[in-house]
Amino acid sequence: MNDPTPEQLAAGEAHGLTPPMCAFLRGETPEELSADAVAFLEAFGTPEPPAPVYRSGGPRGVDVGSGGRGVSAGAALYRDRHGLDEDGKRPEKKRHLPTPTRNPFTESRTTWENR
Repeated sequence: MNDPTPEQLAAGEAHGLTPPMCAFLRGETPEELSADAVAFLEAFGTPEPPAPVYRSGGPRGVDVGSGGRGVSAGAALYRDRHGLDEDGKRPEKKRHLPTPTRNPFTESRTTWENR
């Protein structure tokens, strides 16, 4: 199939034809090409737009899109769920010294035997 000429494209696109359909138009003058485009439409009808192509996984769900909340709301939700402050850092925890349950300086009463 040949590519349509600029004259064919101008006459066909004015009547809603696609570029491959414009390649079939015949005529020497713009008026003849326009008349052939009208005859083409009467014979074959108006081309329908292509069906939408869904990517892998189908259409996006509401949780994937912005949902109208924006990035700052998402960042705040993340900080809240992970216990972070406004700077994205974990708040400092108070350090507690372990309570000794026995004196660490006493000698062990356990003996090891060589066998």
